[in-house]
Amino acid sequence: MFWFMSRQQKKQRAAQEERQSNLVKGTKIITIGGLHAVVDSVDQVAKTVDLDAEGVILTFDMAAIRTIVPEAPKAEPTVAVEDLKPIAKDETADAKENITSETDKPSDK
Repeated sequence: MFWFMSRQQKKQRAAQEERQSNLVKGTKIITIGGLHAVVDSVDQVAKTVDLDAEGVILTFDMAAIRTIVPEAPKAEPTVAVEDLKPIAKDETADAKENITSETDKPSDK
């Protein structure tokens, strides 16, 4: 029973150390205190990380990082409106409205 519990803790610790060692500038994280910030710099020797929280730089111990926010996949841009194509010169004659009678003419009123 003790061996099984220690094995799980060892796996969790190894996974956390792996995530912390892969921190790079620009990674979004959440601390154990609930602070949402972006990594500004990482000091592997001192095991600290500088976080940018809306322009305020704070230094935290790496153990204070609870979650590394995964990057959302970038969606490919979609065309909302079809591209407008210019009318060719030979199509302009067909596209013109022809007035055939006096009733079709706009009134001057």
